[in-house]
Amino acid sequence: MSDQKDYRETVFLPKTEFPMKAGLAQKEPAILAHWEKIGLYQKLRAQRAGRTRFILHDGPPYANGDIHMGHAMNKVLKDIVVRSQSLMGKDAPYIPGWDCHGLPIEWKVEEAYRAKKLNKDEVDPVAFRAECRAYAEKWVAVQRGQFERLGVMGDWANPYLTMNYESEAIIAGELLKFAESGQLYRGAKPVMWSPVEKTALAEAEIEYEDIVSTQIDVAFEIVEAPNAPELVGAHAVIWTTTPWTIPVNQALAYGPEVEYVLGWFQSVEGELVPEGLQGKKFIVAEALVSPFLNRVQQVHHDTPRLGFVTEPAVKGTRLAGAVARHPMHKLGDFFARPRPFLPGDFVTTDAGTGLVHMAPDHGEDDFLLCKAHGIDPVFAVDAAGMYRADWLWLGGQGSVINKKFVASDGPICSDLREAGALLAASDDFAHSYPHSWRSKAKVIFRCTPQWFIPMDRPSTATHDTSWDEESRDASASNGATLRGIALDAIANTRWVPERAINRIRAMVEGRPDWVISRQRAWGVPIALYVHRQTGEYLRDPDVNARILEAFTTGGADAWFQADHQALLGPRYDLAHYEVITDILDVWFDSGSTHSFVIEARYGAGTRANLYVEGSDQHRGWFQSSLLESAGTRGRAPYDAVLTHGFALDGQGKKMSKSLGNVVDPLKIIGESGADILRLWVAQTDYFEDVRIGKEVLAGTGDTYRKVRNTFRYLLGALDGFGEGERIAVAEMPELERYILAKLAELDAELRSAADAFEFNRYSRALTDFMNEDLSAFFFDIRKDCLYCDAEDSAKRRAYRTVLDVLFHALVRYAAPILAFTAEEVWQARFPGEDESVHLLEWPVLPQGAAVRSDWNAIRALRQQVTEAIEPYRREKQVRSSLEAEVTVPDLPASAEDLAELFIVSAVTQGETVTVVPTQRHKCGRCWRHLPEVAQDGALCDRCAGVVE
Repeated sequence: MSDQKDYRETVFLPKTEFPMKAGLAQKEPAILAHWEKIGLYQKLRAQRAGRTRFILHDGPPYANGDIHMGHAMNKVLKDIVVRSQSLMGKDAPYIPGWDCHGLPIEWKVEEAYRAKKLNKDEVDPVAFRAECRAYAEKWVAVQRGQFERLGVMGDWANPYLTMNYESEAIIAGELLKFAESGQLYRGAKPVMWSPVEKTALAEAEIEYEDIVSTQIDVAFEIVEAPNAPELVGAHAVIWTTTPWTIPVNQALAYGPEVEYVLGWFQSVEGELVPEGLQGKKFIVAEALVSPFLNRVQQVHHDTPRLGFVTEPAVKGTRLAGAVARHPMHKLGDFFARPRPFLPGDFVTTDAGTGLVHMAPDHGEDDFLLCKAHGIDPVFAVDAAGMYRADWLWLGGQGSVINKKFVASDGPICSDLREAGALLAASDDFAHSYPHSWRSKAKVIFRCTPQWFIPMDRPSTATHDTSWDEESRDASASNGATLRGIALDAIANTRWVPERAINRIRAMVEGRPDWVISRQRAWGVPIALYVHRQTGEYLRDPDVNARILEAFTTGGADAWFQADHQALLGPRYDLAHYEVITDILDVWFDSGSTHSFVIEARYGAGTRANLYVEGSDQHRGWFQSSLLESAGTRGRAPYDAVLTHGFALDGQGKKMSKSLGNVVDPLKIIGESGADILRLWVAQTDYFEDVRIGKEVLAGTGDTYRKVRNTFRYLLGALDGFGEGERIAVAEMPELERYILAKLAELDAELRSAADAFEFNRYSRALTDFMNEDLSAFFFDIRKDCLYCDAEDSAKRRAYRTVLDVLFHALVRYAAPILAFTAEEVWQARFPGEDESVHLLEWPVLPQGAAVRSDWNAIRALRQQVTEAIEPYRREKQVRSSLEAEVTVPDLPASAEDLAELFIVSAVTQGETVTVVPTQRHKCGRCWRHLPEVAQDGALCDRCAGVVE
């Protein structure tokens, strides 16, 4: 039909300059510049002033190095939360911040010193601190730009830094609140210690790695046993995987209920027993004889199989009052002292020998048991992990974490072997061991004088009561101790997901006293004066006021440059006081941020609506913030806490430079744009660990393209739409009213998901609606109406009215997630130099008229029809569904309406769903096959009227 007339110019095709190709990496910087030019964040604050406030308090990342995927995931999730709350009409400020003190920065500055062969300890502390400050400032600036590039909206011009003078003064003030209320003590007890970094570490600074250690069995000769004289002369056997603690041994622990046996070795095949084992008797737990024998046999593998002959069991209680001597007793002094047997409830028969050697310097159980029996630590191992120079055995040697030093052929084992006390030693014990998460070096338990906040000491603090009535009532049952107050606060906090409460509760229930001191230079000093005779720290509000005034003026540096006599004032003589120079644990710094960010900016008693961090922060920031606030205010600093998982690679493995599987967010942004990364975050089940890689991002890209195509269609279909075209809901066809009802359902689901911080559910509901209810259904059906109906037809006006409602709703719904794309979409339709989609609020939807109840059945039937037509398409019996006539078992609507909904030529009723190619002719304009079309290419009645 070459002479058939071309009606394309009479069809109302969508018109838009909005491109299908996103080009986000190129467009997003311009959108960022637009937001900065119009002062978007400040505009929002002015616009929402006086509204209900929603405060998401930003947990501070460390200012050292480019951001990684964990940073990106965390910050994007926070931004989605803040933008969604703002969309719902709230005043939702966001104050970004950084943790600037402590080892992450100090370690990097020290690395530069080491590269120049300089000793940090020989540098003026104030000069060193200035270098740390400069390093932190550099990375704050770098990370700020990277976070902004992610589309994170906040007060970037005025972030909080823990190293700001005002922040340091308030941190010191929070410490002094603990001191004034007696919630602070100085004590010597074992803490996690890094010999590499030469400082105590908090539990949150520890990570566990699998290692292989040396395990040894050591014999201690029993010299007294008043309740079991037959044991005198026998050797108590201990087993340990830390041979370096033997030079600091002071006692042996036994299990009172454990059954022990006295035994000796013999050769099963008649050969001589190895010389070191001949004529000796050994005591071990009856249940552990077999593994003990195996370890000894492993050492004497050249000897025929050994047997172990035992006498009747001895109950642990009979070891009470027994005394052994150290294998190195001939050295005299410390090593010549008797080693008493002490009853330990912690002694089990799970491993070892059932007897445990006690080094109160290097274990919590050891410390507590020895302390209860008057045995004090000796501080033999120094800060670098070396034995003191004056220590009788191995003095000046180490480091104790050096594998060669503690190996089975190292100096410790060699000396024990020469003394005849080493029964077994092998370098093959695989187990998990704590490491510093910064230096990656092994840590040790080391007893040092430190400052602690006690968990179980009754507090005399007078807590702030300016907070809300509901929270005050909820905390009425608070216990008198910090642990009790914190546990009550946990019970009165909303945890998202709910199961997270179990993790934080268990950690607070079982945690030891909080060690808050560090032996470093870069941080807020523990600004206390300790009386040299009494050992008591000074509690004087006037002195504290002078200290805080000095900090406010000169920052924490003021402590290191202070005229301490002037700070003490005329009532006290500096000669009588020790000036403490330890610095605060950085977790205390970050745990105090609620005071100098939330309360300082929004008023005393204000607390955050939400904290959002990774699951590791149950032992980190969530907990330190909780303990700091519980100790000073008697409550949590937050109403709710959201915990997300970690970002893993595409195979579910932890990202590691050594594995080469690191996914760089900056690279993704540079290649695909930040909105792809933002959509990925929203789509993940971030309450669990999540995966990201090429395949995952490819799927995210597909979803993004469908969303973008939906907006492109809306923009094109709404070209030229004006208020005069709008039509009332009551006058709309059934289909339009149905879609508005579906939109109302979506609206309720999205509000619910946003309130629950479940943006996986939010994004899924939004994209499913766009793809299934709109693109594959509503748009598909109504494109004929849009293209071919008269411009002023009621149906077309109703459709375009609904499209306008959809546009205003969907662009708002998408804005918290696709921050850049939503702005691009909005500006494509409503360009304005001072406008932004992010100034808008949640849409107000038109109230719909009654909607029939059988739409689900109609859509299910439509799906059956589509599936029935598909084989005819494949066989090319029909080229499109418009060329098909179908029968269906039921007609839930008129045949004409169903033909339009199913996009077929005709619908009739029959027994089953069947399909036949239509014999009707095709309209030359709308391409529908209708009875009134006389021949292919002629016009149907509707098209003839429109063209005319």
